[in-house]
Amino acid sequence: MSTAPRGSGLSLRAGLATDVGRVRQHNEDTGIADRSVFAVCDGMGGHAAGEVASQIVAETLSELADQPELTPAVITRQLAEANDRLLASVARHPEQAGMGTTAAGITVVAGGGGDHWAVFNVGDSRVYRWIAGRLTQVTVDHSEVQELLDAGLITVDEVARHPMRNVITRSLGMDPAPSPDVWVFPPFPGERFVICSDGLTGELRDDQIKAILEACDDPQSAAESLVRAAVEAGGRDNVTVVVVALDSEQPDDDVEGDTSPRGMAASTP
Repeated sequence: MSTAPRGSGLSLRAGLATDVGRVRQHNEDTGIADRSVFAVCDGMGGHAAGEVASQIVAETLSELADQPELTPAVITRQLAEANDRLLASVARHPEQAGMGTTAAGITVVAGGGGDHWAVFNVGDSRVYRWIAGRLTQVTVDHSEVQELLDAGLITVDEVARHPMRNVITRSLGMDPAPSPDVWVFPPFPGERFVICSDGLTGELRDDQIKAILEACDDPQSAAESLVRAAVEAGGRDNVTVVVVALDSEQPDDDVEGDTSPRGMAASTP
């Protein structure tokens, strides 16, 4: 899918793929690739409420594509609105009590005299950035194991088998609403992004994700290949992947200077 965000000179290609996996009965993930908004939501909750939660948040995030001018503050407010809609749905349908969802994604914002990326996340769904042959994780998981890792109490190798690996510390559907992380940085021609639920990262290492991404030029083929590899590796969870490629020519900046985010935007409403 090719898309050009309204009011932007960026030419983007995007692909989306999802699979229920080999263990779960329902797919509680929802992915979106809507003009300038690309995101993955990984729902949780009984009675198919996780599917409801992820769909509510995905639909709310899709509304960002109709905003005349996006800013980090607008993204933060929209995530707060999504949280309000989840709580309102639970109030109307008590059987949905406890439902929630992660949300991670990217969009195009105006700032610094030109287009910039805004990467956002709540929970442990991730956004990776590939540029100049290097894959880096932009987002930071809101999870128990990430906090243990940051505190130096466990090693990277212990994360995959830790008993708390599936416990997240922030999700949409909480009261009060959780604070999202939002990063803003400039685009670079030829870069790619992988947005995914933990059904991908729970099965594939970062180097495996990088190898598949580099083997597929087409974002749709890349998304499908990543999902297929995760299912073949075990498929113990729902798997959803959105791949975004930037093809437009941008001013020639120093590659090294543009390989990592240049700062975190304040995530205040």
